[in-house]
Order: sequence, then C-alpha cells, then structure tokens
Amino acid sequence: MSDAMLSFSGYDRIAIVTGAESGIGRATAVTLAEQGFDVGITFHTDQAAAEETAKLVRDRNRSAAVRGHDLTDPETASSVVDELADELGGVGVLVNNAGVGCHRPLLEMDFQQWRSVLSVDLDGPFLCAQRAARRMVAAGRGGRIVNVTSVHEQYPRMGAGPYCAAKGGLRMLSRVLALELAPYGITANTVAPGEIATPMTNQRDRPPVPGSRPGYPIARPGDAREVAAAIAFLAGPSSSYVTGASLFVDGGLTLMGPQAAGAVTSGDWRDR
Repeated sequence: MSDAMLSFSGYDRIAIVTGAESGIGRATAVTLAEQGFDVGITFHTDQAAAEETAKLVRDRNRSAAVRGHDLTDPETASSVVDELADELGGVGVLVNNAGVGCHRPLLEMDFQQWRSVLSVDLDGPFLCAQRAARRMVAAGRGGRIVNVTSVHEQYPRMGAGPYCAAKGGLRMLSRVLALELAPYGITANTVAPGEIATPMTNQRDRPPVPGSRPGYPIARPGDAREVAAAIAFLAGPSSSYVTGASLFVDGGLTLMGPQAAGAVTSGDWRDR
C-alpha cells in the first residue's frame, strides 16, 4: 500500500458538487475553492445561478466547470461526473448534494411520486458515487465521497415518506461504500443537516434569525456555510481516519426528540 493510501491525502484536488446552484451546494463549492479545490458544479434548472457559483469559485483563483443534470433520469444524469472529471482533469472528491423533498401522506401518494423522489435522492447519488469511485480507484490516489442526507436519515417525518426512505438508504449506502472503498484510500461519509436557511426550506436570501426556533437547543435555523464547513472537513485530508460516519449539523435538534415529545400539550403536531 502506498503512502498516499495510508495518509488518505494524495487524491486529486478536484471536487464535484451536485446541486451547487444555491444553498448548501453553492456554499460547499465556495468553501472547497477556498481550500484549494477546482470545482465541478451541477444544476437542475437554474443555469444562471450555477454560473454565478462558478464565478465565485473562479474569484478564488480556482477552475470551475458547469453541467446540467436531471436526476429523475439518474442513469443519464450521472454521466456528468465523467464529463466534469474529463474537463477538470480528474476527481478526488464527490459531494452528492442534489436532492428533492416531498410533502404528502403515504396513503395519498402515487407510485410515480414515490419513485421520482427515490430516483433523485438515492439512485442518483449511488450512480454518481459509482462513477466517481471508479475513477478514484483507477487513479490510485484515494479520495472522498460525502453524501448530504438530512436528520431524516435517522428520524422520521410525517408527509415525507420517500424522502426519509431515500435519506435512510443513502446513509446505509454510504456505510457499504466505506467498507468496500477503504482498501483504495477512499472514505465515504454523510452530513445530515437539520433545518438550514436555504431555498429548499423556503428561506432564500434570508439569514437565520437568532431566537426564532425556541424548540431547538441552538434557537435558530442553520446557515448553509455551517454545513459546508462540515462537508469540507470530510472532504479534506484532516478527516483521513473518518469513514462510514454520519455528521449531524442540526443545532442539537435531534437531541430534543424524547424531551420535546414530553413537553407537547396538544395533538396539533399531527397537522404540521
């Protein structure tokens, strides 16, 4: 085994971040650029926003490349991993960040909606990770895979059945990847955000307001840059002995499960 594999630090300083046109993905692309990575950026529909992310990367004297992809067709969409790697000269880090949510009770959900969420949130990350890992293995320099899940990789939410199933599946997929890829110096971990002030939570361009979430130990939503910092740690050389782990970035939200349940005085939570 080479020294690079032992140290887990010899991989290409090239990262691919899916869903990087806004929110956590954009913050991650910028943070990685500040840490010396060239960045491949994917987007679903908003190319102008993705190009703005690319500009932020280039402003930090790093290269950027942009591709559109639609993970409802994950086999086709995952090909952008190879396209971006070819353009940038390799891939040492993959951040599977692109995702979609849902809000419908399971008894009212048709199979097509179920499958659509699973395609984006689980099938897509698997196929992107497979393509990136094959390149990392062939290069022989190790690498990093970071899958962005949610607190719902472990904790359920009413009305979000396929989302919870996909994020829980992605957690377990990451652990299997960690086992299978460890001999090649490749780590695989998840970052599990709580409520983050991003477009996905209808908080576009709205900074977290201190004290606005009294039920959370840290009484506010998170900032995308706080999640990006956790992703960047798992993407960097300092995390060389961390694999198969889930890093929760939730302001302590998940600590409140049993505690908050005992404090609830009505059944109104069923309607939320």
